Amino acid sequence: MDRIKSLAPHIIAVIASLVFLDSLRFKYTNAPETQVIFGKLDAWAESFGAGGLFAQTGLFSQYVIGTAELAAAALLLLGIMPAFRRLQGLGALIAFAVMSGAVNFHLWTPLGIDPNNDGGGLFFMACVVLATSLLLIYIRRREIAAIAGGVAAALTGPAPSLTTSKGQTQ
Repeated sequence: MDRIKSLAPHIIAVIASLVFLDSLRFKYTNAPETQVIFGKLDAWAESFGAGGLFAQTGLFSQYVIGTAELAAAALLLLGIMPAFRRLQGLGALIAFAVMSGAVNFHLWTPLGIDPNNDGGGLFFMACVVLATSLLLIYIRRREIAAIAGGVAAALTGPAPSLTTSKGQTQ
């Protein structure tokens, strides 16, 4: 049972990473399926004055989203190695952010859950990655807290000292 507990996060990370890595061939080659999805999203954004947001050079283009997915997959897989365990939690956070956006766009925009007539397969895979990333966030919560603590400490810096060089307080 302990062996299963120790392997489960890595199996979960591999599943999420495989979904991300598989999708890159569509995003980075500008496949027709990707053009349909991002075209629908850009038309939707245009309807409220934000045209170009999902275009190929837009803030949320297929290349930007694909790069975030690639980064998440790399961190999830690097986290399999004990020395880089903390990176798995960071990859899960990125995966969760990207997939919560994807699932919400499928549900609440004209994109719908079956934009490419694949029976909802793309939406289902987004839900799988969303669920696996959420599970990994829970599993790696201590590592994520340690990263957050380190970032907070780096941003706030050391507390100013109130002692002089001779050890006297000012």
